[in-house]
Amino acid sequence: MSELSFEQMLEDSVKTIRNGEIVQGTVIDVKEDEIILNIGYKADGIITKSEYSNDANVVLTEVVHPGDAMEAKVLKVNDGEGQVILTYKRLAAEKGNKRLEEAFESQEVLKAPVTQVLDGGLCVNVEETRVFIPASLVSDTYEKDLSKYAGQEIEFVITEFNPRRRRIIGNRKQLLVAEKAQKQIELMERINVGDKVEGVVKNVTDFGAFIDLGGADGLLHISEMSWGRVENPKKVFTVGEKLTVLIKDINGDKIALSLKFPEENPWLTADEKFAVGNVVTGKVARMTDFGAFVELAPGVDALLHVSQISREHVAKPSDVLSIGQEITAKVVDFNGEDKKISLSMKALESAAPAEEEEPVEE
Repeated sequence: MSELSFEQMLEDSVKTIRNGEIVQGTVIDVKEDEIILNIGYKADGIITKSEYSNDANVVLTEVVHPGDAMEAKVLKVNDGEGQVILTYKRLAAEKGNKRLEEAFESQEVLKAPVTQVLDGGLCVNVEETRVFIPASLVSDTYEKDLSKYAGQEIEFVITEFNPRRRRIIGNRKQLLVAEKAQKQIELMERINVGDKVEGVVKNVTDFGAFIDLGGADGLLHISEMSWGRVENPKKVFTVGEKLTVLIKDINGDKIALSLKFPEENPWLTADEKFAVGNVVTGKVARMTDFGAFVELAPGVDALLHVSQISREHVAKPSDVLSIGQEITAKVVDFNGEDKKISLSMKALESAAPAEEEEPVEE
């Protein structure tokens, strides 16, 4: 039997590898553009930066260190220079595909950071596998600008899985809709008409404001914003503002809100403040041909009839009064049941002195 050379014995003692094989290795050096692994073969394995990750901004020296154990897939046993070319990202992608397939079948909720923001949606990576979330499936409300999601970790489910066509679709909206529905159920079980609850102003319109109650939105109509008058809700409330509101009515999934708390009803003490004979001050709120309505307190208006404005003849209130003008008058009638108060400015005017009578000639 012929003796084997040292080189032959060394080669026979080292394992053989094939293209496509998965190998285990230990990092022996990390450079700016490649990772070198000892894979127990006669040649070291090389993972280039492009075969490590799809992220062009990744810094190899920060994420991989000598001594790290790594698993990779063989691309070429011999690249022409005696080196073994490996890929880390493709093996990770294969594992990622398998992971996503299982998540698709079980509808598991996944969490991953957003790696790219596109005009049409978001991209996330799950174990080096790209998942696309269309803009229409990012949120349960329309969002024109998706840039706020850049780098943000989000939850989603896989609703379409077709790796052959490289089409793996994620859906975040489905989770938000389900979460909102559950919160709505819990909220409806918790609240009752007459309750005071905390909310956040979500949107303000000309006719009212929508308040997020933490599971459902309630409508705070302009007529329920104050015991007084509110001309423009947008000048009173701002989006994001926190409020304590009263549950006025619940009709199915519609919730009517109010800021007119019963204990703050100005008519509770109106009979004392505005009793007949009291002299009061107020501001002209609106006028008609027959008189002016004067706001004595938020939610308490009184009528100043045109005939009670002055001892002198007044054709119409606008001839002598203006909106916002502060006037002083005397309460001449109070009807708490109908919430009606009548005023008189004339009653405060001094009586004109009587004309002297001419002497009677005898």
